[in-house]
Amino acid sequence: MTSDTAQAHTNTPPRLSTGVPGLDTVLLGGLTPNRVYLLEGSPGTGKTTFALRFLLAGAERGEKGLYITLSESAEELNDVARSHDWTLDGIEVFELLDEAGRDANIEQSILYPSEIELGETVQTIIDEISRVQPSLVVFDSLSEMRLLAQDPLRYRRQVLSLKRFLSSRACTVLLLDDKTSTVADLQLHSICHGVITLQQTTREYGAENRHLRVVKMRGQKYQGGIHDFAIDTGRVSVFPRLVASAHRIRVVHDVVSSGIPRLDQILGGGLTRGSSCLLLGPSGIGKTTTAVQCMYAALQRGERATYYLFDEGRSTLLWRSRALGLDLEPYVNSGQCTLTQIDPADLSTGEFASMVVDAVNRHQASFVALDSLNAYMQAMPGQSYLLLHMHELLTYLGHRGVITMLVVGQHGAVGNVRADIDLSYLSDTTLLFGYFEAQGAVRSSITALKSRVGNNERTICEFRINDGTGVQIGSPLSTFEGLLSGLPVYSGPSRMLDADDQR
Repeated sequence: MTSDTAQAHTNTPPRLSTGVPGLDTVLLGGLTPNRVYLLEGSPGTGKTTFALRFLLAGAERGEKGLYITLSESAEELNDVARSHDWTLDGIEVFELLDEAGRDANIEQSILYPSEIELGETVQTIIDEISRVQPSLVVFDSLSEMRLLAQDPLRYRRQVLSLKRFLSSRACTVLLLDDKTSTVADLQLHSICHGVITLQQTTREYGAENRHLRVVKMRGQKYQGGIHDFAIDTGRVSVFPRLVASAHRIRVVHDVVSSGIPRLDQILGGGLTRGSSCLLLGPSGIGKTTTAVQCMYAALQRGERATYYLFDEGRSTLLWRSRALGLDLEPYVNSGQCTLTQIDPADLSTGEFASMVVDAVNRHQASFVALDSLNAYMQAMPGQSYLLLHMHELLTYLGHRGVITMLVVGQHGAVGNVRADIDLSYLSDTTLLFGYFEAQGAVRSSITALKSRVGNNERTICEFRINDGTGVQIGSPLSTFEGLLSGLPVYSGPSRMLDADDQR
């Protein structure tokens, strides 16, 4: 039973926290108590870490937890906990690995000598649960039981027997499976109340991506789809897939100044709240400076802003902006402005979306800039995925009344320029920057290609950046033709911008 709105029913029964807040959000509150759940994933995906967080959260609530391990020793589990600065105090660890299993001279690799049957192994587990009487149980892992059974029917019967016993003991159970069987074990899916799958994918460069998916959850709504997650020292974070429709609020689409009077005229009055503006042009032409000047105007109005840097360094942006008369440092020091440098090789799309949502919801940012999407695209597995992700992210920002600036660089300077990605149809406003030659110098132009939120000018004007004054925009270049093609034709005298011109 899935839900794309991530909104729980009013009659939802009490839920049990998994110990991972993001996963609780995906599950719309957590797990239904006293049920058996399967957490599956290939080795290295993070099953043990999730299981330990589940038991540690229970210990914090005063519940008794039991970790039954058939694959790792108690010492290894304690090493995992220490690596996260956790302690297993208050959690019972039952190690089903005797001295015979540790002896390398014994041919059999199973946990008990060959004369011990699977049924006796299960009975040992039952006896231990009866002794400890836990309310939370982790069983690690089912692959060892599968090896002991050597027969699918026998294996299923033993798992069912274990499930029936656990259900009678009022336990919430997490079964771990490393999916090392040669075929997909759907028997476990049918037996368990809920199934959560962990995945790990590698890229040609950068950190691996980790994903989580709720395969099923009986009688319980949850947020479907694939959700990114990350494991760091002392932290397990799940980033629920962004669903923009769940964040809609009433928005007043006020028009505010960009901080550049001539740009306001070109845009038909200025920037509209709840809209996105795409700055498109070749490298070095002034896209970042324009975005910074728009943000500076928002900061001067007392608004909070967040700027995500994918290309330029944070210190470089501060230094360059100060030279243009846009000193951001006081706003950064006060916390009104946040400059976040992003390494797309180490950040998943879900984690970035979570950062943006946090900036808007918790820090009340009303201005967000992404500079640039060319680098961001490299973190995506494919262009179609990026377009879907950006559509949801821009829709969310629009629903929250945020002014969003998107910077996209084009390849080439004149002639046949192109961009790696086309976001023009997603943006509400598109500003196109370009180079042209006039009077023996390379100059820049700006034009508003479209605006869904204002009556924009369709003129092409000269664009210039001066130290101390920032962005300057001149009169329409009415005596030029072919500027958009990169091969302009001069047809008469035209007043160009000089360094001493005022904005």
